Parts: sequence; structure tokens; C-alpha cells
Amino acid sequence: MALPPEVCIRGAGIVGRTLALLLARERVRVALVAEAPPTPSTAPQDVRAYALNAASRALLSSLRAWPDAAQATPVREMQVFGDADGRVRFDAASQKVDALAWIVDVPALEEQLAAAVRFAPQVEVVDAPVKAALTVVCEGKASTTRETLGVQYDVTRYPQKAIAARLEAERPHGGVARQWFTAQGDVVALLPMGGAEGRQVALVWSVSQLRAPELLDLDNDSFCARLQESSHDALGAFTLTSERAAWPLQRATADRWSGRFDEGGAWVLAGDAAHTVHPLAGQGLNLGLADADELARVIRERDYWRSVGDARLLRRYERARRTDVLAMGMATDGLQQLFAQGIEPLARLRNWGMLGFDRSPFLKDWVARRAMGLAPGFSSPSPSGRGLG
Repeated sequence: MALPPEVCIRGAGIVGRTLALLLARERVRVALVAEAPPTPSTAPQDVRAYALNAASRALLSSLRAWPDAAQATPVREMQVFGDADGRVRFDAASQKVDALAWIVDVPALEEQLAAAVRFAPQVEVVDAPVKAALTVVCEGKASTTRETLGVQYDVTRYPQKAIAARLEAERPHGGVARQWFTAQGDVVALLPMGGAEGRQVALVWSVSQLRAPELLDLDNDSFCARLQESSHDALGAFTLTSERAAWPLQRATADRWSGRFDEGGAWVLAGDAAHTVHPLAGQGLNLGLADADELARVIRERDYWRSVGDARLLRRYERARRTDVLAMGMATDGLQQLFAQGIEPLARLRNWGMLGFDRSPFLKDWVARRAMGLAPGFSSPSPSGRGLG
């Protein structure tokens, strides 16, 4: 890069690379700080899969970073079950869309983004932070830069852990994402992978911290049997095809999203460095991608005389994204708290509410359109559709 960078992005994960590509097509010079990847012999198997909505898909496609069909399975239908007779069903046909979401393999998406970055002349990958008018912190929820800046990360810790794994089901998933809320407060999600008629599923099983060690200690056959029981035999028997991973669940928001370094230059937070939500709605990465899109938009639309680190621009970005994140955080937190209570009258009320919601086409449509990113609210990136050129 002949000229010094205008923006330094700390963190080369999905949000950081997406932002780098968005800024590159606006001819903004970017330094992307990437840690050396672990060697294959020491790297743990990545079993993560994300549910990405239509807005996120359009954004990534505009950057030529959308994975191929084998790694991005469309969700034609979503079935949500309560702990009794409560249930909610969404389907793509009634929304007049091809898919409600796509279940995307994380390693495949990261490879696509890394390849796109290599062909972006405005982006220089560096191994340490460099001075720039604006530093964007995309280091994830455990960001060391955020801690150094003295930003308070207000964390609500749930008494749960998420257990994730990849499995092969006895029966095809049919492009259906299934989720069960249990009377014990657990949430079992089976996400379709391997194409519309595949039998591969990604598991996200939110369980109490006390039960998590028990499930993790089970041998593979016993774990699969327990999952088959918890999923009401919807897909038959399972075979584990990966290791099991687990992490604690939390909701968090930074008290400040932007500011200035003592030595000069501005900083701003994006993605999990700024916020996290409970995974039960599958919206975490959609929120992070919307952060990247909004920040790129305010930089693109700035007055010609404003620096990319102008405080007014960064406040505009923060105001827009805080509203979206707060709405999603409250929604997921409310659902988690509702099903965490084992009180019998409340159980009857929540299942009655699910049935009532399922019979309300207008309300279902309102929620579905926002979750898909096709209407204002929640996470709605608005890609310009321009290529890198």
C-alpha cells in the first residue's frame, strides 16, 4: 500500500473481513490485522454454523463472498415447539421468498472472505496494529483492545452453556430448522446442512451449566440417544460426525462504542466486541454484519471534508446500531427468561401464547420479515450491490 491506511481493522474474523471489503470498494485504504492461524495439528475442529438472513446473504454476495450451495443450505421452514403443546411454524412459501434463512458453514464462509480479501488491492493484511485515522475493533467478545480502552462491557451471564456439534441424521431434514424449548429451560436447535435434501445437521443445545458436563461426558452413542429423545425422534437416530464444543452464554453491550485514543485517532467497536445476544434466535452474526454495513455506509456518505474518524459519523453509526441490538437483545432475553421459569401457570400461558401467535398471520409476517432483514428493525444490512471493480 503506497499511502498510509485510513482505517485499521483489528480482528480478521467474519465481521472484520466483511468491513474491510466494504471499505475497499469505496476506495478507502484499509490495514487488516490478522493473527497467525493455528497449525492444523493444534487447531480444534470448528463446528460452528450460522443462520444468515436474506439481508446478510445479499451483502456477502455483493462482495463475492457467499459460499457455494453445499455450504449454505436454505431453510424452507422453521418449526418451534414449546414444552407442552405450544408450537410456531414459519415457511418460506407463505412469505413469498426462496428461503427464510441459510445455514452457513463457518469455515467455508471464512475461506470465501479470506480469498476476497486477497484480491482487494485497497486492503493490506498486517500482523500488528498500525496508526490510522480510524481504528475499528472487531476482536470478538474477549477483545483486549476494548479492555485497554477502559470500555465497560456490561455482561448478563445466563446459567447456561451452548453445546455445538455436527451430526448425520437417520432421516433427511427437508430444509427444516427445528427448535425445542423444554420445561427445564433447555433449547435444542437442529439446523439443516448439506443441501436441501441432506441429512447433515448442526446442533446448538443450550443447557444449564449443571447439566452441560454430564452431556459432554457421555460417550457418542449415549449423547446421540439423549439428543434423539430431546428432539422427539423428529429425524430418527443420529451419528456424531464432529467433536463437541461448548461455551458459556451471555448477553452483553459495551457502554461506549466510539472514542479517541490519547495519542490521536478515533476508534469504534463492531460485532461481538460491541455486543452479544443469546443464540436462540440465530441473529448474532446478522447483527455483526449489519454493524459493518452501517459503518461502511456512514463513511461512504460522509461530507467530502470529513475524516473517516469524524466523531459525528461514529455517533451516527452508534445510534443506529444500538437501537437494533437493544431490540434483539430484549427479544432473545425475554424468550430465555420465559422458558427458564418452571412455574406451571406460566408454562400454560407461554404455550397458549405460542399457539395464539401461530394463528396470527399478520403478527407472524411482521416478525418473519424483520428476522429475514427484509423490513426495518433487527438486522437489516442494505448492500449497494456494487462489486469490488
